[in-house]
Amino acid sequence: MTDFDSEIFRGIDYTNNRLPIGEYDNCNFINCNFSSSDISNCTFIECKFEDCNLSNTLTKNTAYQEVDFLNCKMIGLKFNSCNNFLLAISFKNCQLNLSSFYQLKIKNTQFNNCSLQEVDFTETDLTSSIFNNCDLNRTVFEQTNLEKVDFRTATNYEVDPENNQLKNARFLAGDLIGLLKKYRIKID
Repeated sequence: MTDFDSEIFRGIDYTNNRLPIGEYDNCNFINCNFSSSDISNCTFIECKFEDCNLSNTLTKNTAYQEVDFLNCKMIGLKFNSCNNFLLAISFKNCQLNLSSFYQLKIKNTQFNNCSLQEVDFTETDLTSSIFNNCDLNRTVFEQTNLEKVDFRTATNYEVDPENNQLKNARFLAGDLIGLLKKYRIKID
């Protein structure tokens, strides 16, 4: 296992050559292609991924500790297969469609300007997280802890108040249809 500290990885295509298994501390990955590659068993601590393609990347036992994703394409990523010890991630301007956060504890997670269509948050603890200007079309919230979550600028969400914890979650009054859709009522 190799250790990398404060290195910059720029424009590297990992689709044919695997990222070396190791611990990456305070490293930046800029414009790298990990699409359908394998980064399993790697540890990322205080790292940034910027303008990277991580779609369908294998992440079994991958650790993300204080990791920021900026302008990344992350379609179909299975975060639920990651190492959840000290898991702390944030997303800005990312495409996370069809990804899974099933049963993870990701309190205080920031999702800013992200597409989260058809994402699975079943049994996830999202306490105090923020969905700022995010598209949540067909995203699944089932037995999810959404206490203190901020949905005020999110769009296209459907949250069943009977099957999720919503204490102190924040919504805009005009968007309450996302909480009532299952009842098939008409609001004028």
